[in-house]
Amino acid sequence: MAKEKPPIFGMIQRGGEVVIRMLANVQQATIKPLIERTIAKGTLVYTDEYDIYSRLEEWGYDHETVCHAAGEYARDDDGDGSREVHVNTMEGFWSLLRSWLRPHRGIPQESLPLYLGFFEFVHNVRARGRRLLGALIGQLLAPPCNPS
Repeated sequence: MAKEKPPIFGMIQRGGEVVIRMLANVQQATIKPLIERTIAKGTLVYTDEYDIYSRLEEWGYDHETVCHAAGEYARDDDGDGSREVHVNTMEGFWSLLRSWLRPHRGIPQESLPLYLGFFEFVHNVRARGRRLLGALIGQLLAPPCNPS
């Protein structure tokens, strides 16, 4: 954690919600519990070629990669004309996060998880649409519970 830029790990469902966490390190032992709490076993997970993801199949996930080092950014494995093997959804999210953090220069590391949590919340509210907003307003307007 003494690093100027601590590692931030993210998982996003295409067209859905994101989970982002600041980590002490980027090791399989650190990411495995996050992945297991967030992603259902048997899910197809797309990543880049970073070796931290090499055990995803052993952990019970289907896994496809793109090799950025070889200039590969998207691939059409099933021949239907759609390049479904990519990590562009997460890359786009990182771009949005960096743009949002840029004006907040010099965020202390102890505050960074709060910034990340807020950005995650805002993204996920948008992904859920009006259903979440309505549920939140309903909770705010509901009479307080009376624990008798």
